[in-house]
Amino acid sequence: EVQLQASGGGLVQAGGSLTLSCAASGVTFDAYNIGWFRQAPGKEREGVSYISSTDGSTYYADSVKGRFTISRDNAKNTVYLQMTSLKPDDTAVYYCAAGVQGRSGSYFYLLPYMYEHWGQGTQVTVSS
Repeated sequence: EVQLQASGGGLVQAGGSLTLSCAASGVTFDAYNIGWFRQAPGKEREGVSYISSTDGSTYYADSVKGRFTISRDNAKNTVYLQMTSLKPDDTAVYYCAAGVQGRSGSYFYLLPYMYEHWGQGTQVTVSS
């Protein structure tokens, strides 16, 4: 059974930093692309970032580019999302997801349908 466990969320002031972790079990971790998504109340789930299973390439939504960094440690079956210069608009539940589908074009990897397995989410709240 595939399990993804997201952690590291919390309450932080605007301008602060948090690092989220996504720990996977039950999968051949290094075969999976990993994406981070977020969903704020009343809004659709939004793709934030992804990291490739093949070459470690990454892609970011424009809203977080330059502030967030995704990385993976295959030996630990874990992906990280380092978030800096946080803004109140970053407040959301953050989810990690794992998928094996491939598409030409990095943008597609910020779309939920590219992922088969989802974690339970971790709350990030940024106060102004």
